[in-house]
Amino acid sequence: MAASLLLPAIPYKLQKPNQSQTHKITCSSVTTQSQFAKQELLNLISDQDRGLKTQANPTKRAAIVKAVDDLAALGSDTVTTGASLSATWRLLWTTEKEQLFIIEKSYLFGTQTGDVLQVIDVDRKLLNNVITFPPDGVFFVRSDLEIASKQRVNFRFTSAVLRGKNWEFPLPPFGQGWFENVYLDDEIRVAKDIRGDYLVVDRAPYAWKE
Repeated sequence: MAASLLLPAIPYKLQKPNQSQTHKITCSSVTTQSQFAKQELLNLISDQDRGLKTQANPTKRAAIVKAVDDLAALGSDTVTTGASLSATWRLLWTTEKEQLFIIEKSYLFGTQTGDVLQVIDVDRKLLNNVITFPPDGVFFVRSDLEIASKQRVNFRFTSAVLRGKNWEFPLPPFGQGWFENVYLDDEIRVAKDIRGDYLVVDRAPYAWKE
């Protein structure tokens, strides 16, 4: 925003602007833009059934990806791999085909998909990807994680378990990769991964435990 300056009576004693005040205004402006971009993203995904409807709508997908990129640009200098990353995160929207397939086709196994979660513990270097099948079923993949940079997390799958009420079937680990948290606040997290998939999650109102 342009602003006119009133020159002092003695032109040789121009005062420099207060740097702390300038910084404060800039930060406030960025925060306002981030909140606007965040709400735009949440509005776009609100009726997309966690991404199922987006699969057949490339125009909608492009709009959502643009909203993600806009939010990422505003948060490019922020640290998103600190202690606040530790949480039980609940899926709001994704482009990940495997997760969407399970969400969509779970009825074939006589069940419905409940919450889809990412459970992260930065201090313990643990990541669990969890798909619940209420009331008693769950499929989860355990991983080790490593903080690679201010926004990137590396992970390596260590084991997987399909569990019912009175039974459990272990599966072998099957890969590794990374994801970048392009936006993180006290409500949501937005990430891109090694395969170019996108993820939007919120902080679940509960802590998932094995």
